[in-house]
Amino acid sequence: MLGVLRAIKTTVTAALRKPVTVQYPTAKKELPHRSRGLPVLLWDFEADEPFCTGCQVCARYCPVDCMTVTMKDNPKFAEGKSKRKKIVDRFYIDYARCMRCDICVEVCNFDAIVMNNTWDGVELSRYDRQDLVMDMDQLLRQSKSGELKDPFQEPMGIAHSGWAPKREADEEKPE
Repeated sequence: MLGVLRAIKTTVTAALRKPVTVQYPTAKKELPHRSRGLPVLLWDFEADEPFCTGCQVCARYCPVDCMTVTMKDNPKFAEGKSKRKKIVDRFYIDYARCMRCDICVEVCNFDAIVMNNTWDGVELSRYDRQDLVMDMDQLLRQSKSGELKDPFQEPMGIAHSGWAPKREADEEKPE
């Protein structure tokens, strides 16, 4: 008898609780700051060029090989308007292959690539897979337009997970 009353109490409590769902296409919940969307490139407004130099480190470390990067000589460096000798010529990311692992962000020496933490970086459906291959103009669009607010750039490593390897000083503590 007591079990039946507890079950009824649980059912009534759940029925009277405020719903946690939203009407998705029209109303969207705020994404957590550390959510991972898809990688995008950042634009340097001071030098009026992308931060990316085309060094291909992100493409080499990508576990699914979804990036293609080439570099060229920077014409603004010859004119003395930029400090970067090389600049990205072509940059492609196949979002259909990207697994959102954040490795490209972690290995970038120039902080030129970030994970898009807006809804545009999360919901990306297309009828044709070829439409998911983004070129440099599409990758820079959100950064240039200012749509990308507060992009998450911190690495997802041990400092954020709470796990840390044992240090020698920790092992040698006298008991």
